[in-house]
Amino acid sequence: MWTADQLAEFLGSVNDDPLFALWWLAGLRGLRRGELCGLRWSDIDLDRGVLTIERNRTTIGYQVVEGAPKTSAGRRAVALDKRSVDILRIHRRYEQDRKAEAVENGKPWTDTGYVFTRRDGKPINPNYATTRFAILVRRAGLPPVRLHDLRHGAASLAHEAGADLKTLQDLLGHSSIVVTADTYTSVLPQIQRRCADATALLVLNAARRTRKKIKTKARKNRPDRGPKTVAPPAKPKTGALAPAKRKPVAKPQITSRQTRENAVSVVAPTSHPRDTHRPNTTDSRKSLTRVPAAQAHHDLARPKGLEPLTF
Repeated sequence: MWTADQLAEFLGSVNDDPLFALWWLAGLRGLRRGELCGLRWSDIDLDRGVLTIERNRTTIGYQVVEGAPKTSAGRRAVALDKRSVDILRIHRRYEQDRKAEAVENGKPWTDTGYVFTRRDGKPINPNYATTRFAILVRRAGLPPVRLHDLRHGAASLAHEAGADLKTLQDLLGHSSIVVTADTYTSVLPQIQRRCADATALLVLNAARRTRKKIKTKARKNRPDRGPKTVAPPAKPKTGALAPAKRKPVAKPQITSRQTRENAVSVVAPTSHPRDTHRPNTTDSRKSLTRVPAAQAHHDLARPKGLEPLTF
């Protein structure tokens, strides 16, 4: 069975072969040899991109036999990609040119409606397709494979591209999915490794998402243990003058009642100069004059206008 690179190399070497569309459909869509040889243009809808398998054209000895598909599930619809549709359109124009050339040259042409025909318009013999394929493989220098092996390769490559077994069963026309799994899908080691990696990645991603949710929830529920750290001030650019630092102003701290009393800058005197009713009052402040006890009250020098009253 060929790899994808070997199949691409083969298709590139037979690009100008009259049966290029047959090799393409066998290698990419997995059609049987009898289904390809029995295909008619009425079975293909190029606008919708689908072809229908309605008959099987095979050989018994030297006799060609055409009948129903191999199994009831073989009667099916096969989807066509855009590239396959383009290839079939080119092949149809090629068949129309061959017909016009035969009519112009007076050669016989039988309009049978088959997709793959001989020079006279009749359908090709299935054995001719087998012989022609072997010749082309030898010319391309590729490992020898059978024409039916292209069907095996198409199934395996489709599975490698992501198609599941049910899709492959419908594509190949198998009556049982067991046949598809056991016979036509020889899964390559790299496919199994890719499947294992994808499964492990799925679980690891789920675990990462769970841990992230737990961390986010714990961060929200965590109490605030202190002021948030303030970012340090930005350093001035080179050449710029640094702003002058202001000296902190010391504020007086008053800790007790006695200290608060001493902090008062202005203290009112305990006696007034005009107070004559308490002559013996003494004061310890320097701003007040202490009066001796032996000195009479009228001997004191009083300011003008403050003489004592006499009755």
